[in-house]
Amino acid sequence: MEIRWNVYKIGFEAGGLVLFAVIMLPNFLWFAVPTPNDVLRRESITPILDMAAQCFQVLLAAALCMVKNTQAKRPMGTKFKLAVVLFVVLYYIGWAMYYAGIANAVVILDLCIAPCMAFLVFSAARKNVPAFVFAAAFMVCHVVYGVGNFLL
Repeated sequence: MEIRWNVYKIGFEAGGLVLFAVIMLPNFLWFAVPTPNDVLRRESITPILDMAAQCFQVLLAAALCMVKNTQAKRPMGTKFKLAVVLFVVLYYIGWAMYYAGIANAVVILDLCIAPCMAFLVFSAARKNVPAFVFAAAFMVCHVVYGVGNFLL
């Protein structure tokens, strides 16, 4: 696969900002309102990985919101939209279960994987290779963090 870098420009990608905000909304709620069985507030055993994940998350947010591929189809295809919505809904279901006091492996994996998949699908639909790469790197860090800290 050949990547043509000359098709990218710096510009505002409203859909990227909306998706990032929608994904971050439950996190802001979690920061403010603890849950009954809040295992996510434990001290992490993977601090270096967590720092890498945060860096990739910042780069992902920047690429989602500020990198545009001039050859990306507008509007985004229906299948891509449905996939993004499905992953966001799964993510919100995971948070609802977590707030209901359920913090099992399925919920933890959902909270790690579903938002990353939404970012990956959106990036693929927008033909945004930088955002896709950062989303993939963030996903690896996020899943290893979730498994290492909460499932092992």
